[in-house]
Amino acid sequence: MLTRKQHELLVYVHQTLQRTGVSPSFDEMKEALQLKSKSGIHRLITALEERGFIRRLAHRARALEVMKLPDSTVPSQTPKRGTFKPTVVTGGWPAGSGDPANAARDMVGLPLYGKIAAGTPIEALRDHSARVEVPASLLGDGEHYALTVAGDSMVEAGILDGDTVLIRRCDTAENGQIVVALVDEQEATLKRLRRKGQSIALEAANPAYETRIFGPDRVRIQGRLVGLVRQYN
Repeated sequence: MLTRKQHELLVYVHQTLQRTGVSPSFDEMKEALQLKSKSGIHRLITALEERGFIRRLAHRARALEVMKLPDSTVPSQTPKRGTFKPTVVTGGWPAGSGDPANAARDMVGLPLYGKIAAGTPIEALRDHSARVEVPASLLGDGEHYALTVAGDSMVEAGILDGDTVLIRRCDTAENGQIVVALVDEQEATLKRLRRKGQSIALEAANPAYETRIFGPDRVRIQGRLVGLVRQYN
């Protein structure tokens, strides 16, 4: 039996993972639940972990995986308890795919445009020659492409150097979503979008990096994050 705050946090983490592909930061969870300190979030996460509802992913700062949901919170389109799959794919065939031949039919080839900085912005991406195979279940409607992450500024959002991020092509995004932003038509970067009045802030998920603020005419949204793939060596 979950307390009201435990239930609220579990649903919020699940919905954020479904929407953005990565778990929310402690600050975002604190704000969403209207708590005064991160220590309250830590206690809630620990309680949910002890009850088997979430799992903290090893070697990933503040990254969470939802293992199950209370029956009352599972919408009709969500897999039943025990079959929920996280958004992160860790290489190989998708879980439950069985025969690799069947799994191959469920894979989609996306253009891999090259590396994108999760740190200091890099030159706009030019390489359109490579492709990467990803599970079709990670993708919804629309056009998608993939990028390889370079840098560590998004580690607290669960995005590590070397990860392959899956991007849904779009030119708008909601406040707080992780996006591919093109700065001054030549620098591409992966950051969380924050709008502050008429300005656009590109926010890192690592305290070692400063938030960069631009005028609206300097930033174009190229897509938003919908998932990531990690290959373990």
